[in-house]
Amino acid sequence: MPSVLQLDGLLVQRSRGRRGRREHRRRVDRFVEGFLRNPGLPVDWHAARPLLRPVLRSAITPADVGTPLSRPALPFLAEFVVVDHPETMTYVSVENGWGVDAEEVFAAARANLSAATLLGKATEPVVVQFVDDGDAYWTSHLLLDGWLAGLAGQVGGEPVAFAPDRGTLLVTADYSDHLPGLFAQAEAVYLASPRAITPMAYVSDADGRTVPYRAAPGSPYEICVRRAQGLFAGREYARQAEQLPLAAELLVADDGRTRALWPQDGPALLPVADEVQVGEAVRPWREVVPHLTEVQLTPPRWRGESWPKPTEQP
Repeated sequence: MPSVLQLDGLLVQRSRGRRGRREHRRRVDRFVEGFLRNPGLPVDWHAARPLLRPVLRSAITPADVGTPLSRPALPFLAEFVVVDHPETMTYVSVENGWGVDAEEVFAAARANLSAATLLGKATEPVVVQFVDDGDAYWTSHLLLDGWLAGLAGQVGGEPVAFAPDRGTLLVTADYSDHLPGLFAQAEAVYLASPRAITPMAYVSDADGRTVPYRAAPGSPYEICVRRAQGLFAGREYARQAEQLPLAAELLVADDGRTRALWPQDGPALLPVADEVQVGEAVRPWREVVPHLTEVQLTPPRWRGESWPKPTEQP
């Protein structure tokens, strides 16, 4: 299959001074050279299996990268599989030619993670930062059932994780004094990184699966959670809109409340939001959604043909 080399993430990392520009150029050159030396996908399953790794990425696949193998993982995120080469990695395509089904590919990729554990015990809540050198796939460990929950003794309580970009995984204990600061740190990294993943927080459910962190109404973390969710939704819907005619814009307030804009009376694909601005009027989502039809997209959108009247019944 044709290969597309994505350089936008590297090219936006500006460096100051002659020395900084030279180092930046060397990083780009190493990346390109590694890609050119990349042998691509192994020709058979026996050779491919030990090289597979799972990765968490945006569920929105750029239009020019073919059809990579993926499955839903978390809101706005999907699990992909890559072949781990020394210098770079190659996404596994749906048509990989190995003669095995997708479930076996995903299972093999997860089994190849080290599932590393931390030594020692925390006597009080602490922050653990996993810094990835490109080979550890720390953020991918959130895909392993039970792995995050297993860090409870090392962080001093029920683990809460942040994966703001591909090279950073932050974990602390729920209800600790560190948690508000990590929401802010994760947001800053997410907004600044060309390799961003998510600003949201995650915990383990009763079955050990990683799920979004939920804050009870009135919790001191309620606004932090809503802001992270809104920020993530706004970015992902904006990326989706670049490829989607009729896509309506999503506005995100400082407290995380979201508003879908429907400025003209005509067909529109609305993002899921707290409220909808219909022309000049702002109406709750629950009031507008009965007049819409759900469209099977990732992330989901709802199609409206024309503005519903304020008193109109579905």
